Amino acid sequence: MSTERPKVAFYAALSNSNFTGPFHTDVTLKYSKVFTNIGNAYNPSTGFFTAPVKGLYYILFTVCGNDAESYSLYVFENNQRIMCNVEHKEKHGLRYFTNAVALQLVAGDEIHVRLPSGHGIFDNGNNHSTFNGFLLFPL
Repeated sequence: MSTERPKVAFYAALSNSNFTGPFHTDVTLKYSKVFTNIGNAYNPSTGFFTAPVKGLYYILFTVCGNDAESYSLYVFENNQRIMCNVEHKEKHGLRYFTNAVALQLVAGDEIHVRLPSGHGIFDNGNNHSTFNGFLLFPL
C-alpha cells in the first residue's frame, strides 16, 4: 500500500487577447496560459479540471472586466451550475472579482468555468483573469 499523498494543483490565466466575449451563447473558457499543472488534471484545450482522486478540492477564480457594464461567470461541477458571480460596473477601467469554493469530488468529476452570453471579460500579459485549484486532502 502506497502512503504517498496525491499531488494535484493547477494555475492558469485566460489569454493575451485582451477582450473575450461577449458571445451569443454561453462559452466554456479555456485558460490557455498554464503556469502550474501538477498531476496534469487541468486541460487547457478544453478548459476542464478533472479530479484524479476522491478528495476535498479548493477551486479559485479571478475575473477582470474592462470597460463593460457588467461581467459574470458560471462555475460548473460536471453539468450542474454551482455558482454564478456578477459584477456591475459604474466607471470605466479595470474591475475584479474573486471567489472560491471547497468541493468534495470523486475521481472523474469535472469543474469548468463558463462565460454567460452577452458578457465579456479581460485578460492580457498581466494575467488578470485566472482559474486555479488544488487538492486539500484525499478522502
